[in-house]
Amino acid sequence: MVKKVLVTVFLVLLGSIIVISDAFPEVTFDYGATFRLRQEIWDNVVTLDTISLPTGGADRNFFRFRTSLWGKVDFDKDLGAYLKLTNEAKYYIGPYKPNTPSNYERLDEDELVVDNLYVNAKNVFGIPVDLKVGRQDFLGSDMFGEGFLFVDGTPGDGSRTFYFNAARAKWRITENHSIDFVFLSNPKTDTFLPSMYPAHHGSLYQDHKKLLNGSDEQGFVIYSRNKINNLTLEPYYIYKTEEPVGPLFANPKLKLNTVGARALYTIDAWKLGGEFAHQFGEYDGGRDRTGNGGYVFANYTFKDTPLKPTFELRYVYLSGDDPNTSKHEGWDPLFSRAPYWNELIIYTFINETIKDGGPIPGYWTNLHLFIAKATMNFTPSTNLALTYQYLRADQSTSGLNAAMFSNSGKERGHLPTAVLSHKFSKNIDGFLQFEYFVPGSFYNDNAKNAIFFRWQLQFKV
Repeated sequence: MVKKVLVTVFLVLLGSIIVISDAFPEVTFDYGATFRLRQEIWDNVVTLDTISLPTGGADRNFFRFRTSLWGKVDFDKDLGAYLKLTNEAKYYIGPYKPNTPSNYERLDEDELVVDNLYVNAKNVFGIPVDLKVGRQDFLGSDMFGEGFLFVDGTPGDGSRTFYFNAARAKWRITENHSIDFVFLSNPKTDTFLPSMYPAHHGSLYQDHKKLLNGSDEQGFVIYSRNKINNLTLEPYYIYKTEEPVGPLFANPKLKLNTVGARALYTIDAWKLGGEFAHQFGEYDGGRDRTGNGGYVFANYTFKDTPLKPTFELRYVYLSGDDPNTSKHEGWDPLFSRAPYWNELIIYTFINETIKDGGPIPGYWTNLHLFIAKATMNFTPSTNLALTYQYLRADQSTSGLNAAMFSNSGKERGHLPTAVLSHKFSKNIDGFLQFEYFVPGSFYNDNAKNAIFFRWQLQFKV
């Protein structure tokens, strides 16, 4: 139903633009391109060297080449459209290589996909309502909060794309008060728009198309933003359905409600904030699903000292499933299966959460996370972010692969991280990223330390 609504509304708006375009003599066009080059090195990242993989080993060393071309048209200050096409080819040095029916290949040409395609209209019918319909990102000024529940609609392709197939309406009640209404549909593979793709098979593809989600997902969102002096309050309600597709899932279709709120208070050099959400719903068949998740943080910036350092303390809680009850109490990350607090851990979650989220990384759940972070600015263009992270599980697991998991302990481990970023010019930037994980009693005694390293250069024109 949501899919039909999205397609119908988008086609109506697009057709309306074509018909009325002659009425806008001041049409303006803009276009550009981005190219992102990355190399990533994984050492024991996915299984902590506890489980052998059939594709040449768990360790990886590969390059990612993401190219995007975009264009937009503005008919006037209130009406426009946007299109972006993206490809991210990968070249694997080894030992891991993509799996195909007959052999292992080093080059994954990837698909050429429609990354964004939407129509946006402001002040619809002369009232303070803005519409954006089509394939769109919820990033930057369009982000909900800091991304705790919404950041990536296509986690299966990594950071190649982030889009949601959505119809979004923003009601600007006053300058400091607004409400967003969103309908969205994110299928397991792209069924809305065509793509050009190679004939790949294996675990990353289904019917020759890249896996984007662990299930067919649909949702409805009401999100309110309210600013009162130095305080920002953002209450919300989210309804989501997850319809698993494929043999790797143990759970039937899930209907889940999430009610929560985010708060942020700023005063002088201080930022104090937090978010909490409660989830309730059920699977087909009647099994209950509940969960709780949230975070609190405080940070302070020394604005008048050299390097202008910022220090932050943060605690994150995501409920885990109690194996001794009939219901499922694990937190569902909704649309935030991305490297939110770190990059390395999201891959170790795959073997732990595959029955709930499929073979897609980033199913954040069952977690107590303590973070101490320091950020320093060597120049206006160069900064260094350091964190120490201590991770624990909310519940010990039961019945998971004993080669990787202890099924008794709750200490996930220790994770220091470092990211050095530099902006070379208006059009060129880059960074170096390093993460080192020391596993604890949550894992098998044979689990080894893991390393994630990445460097990146990005060019924009």
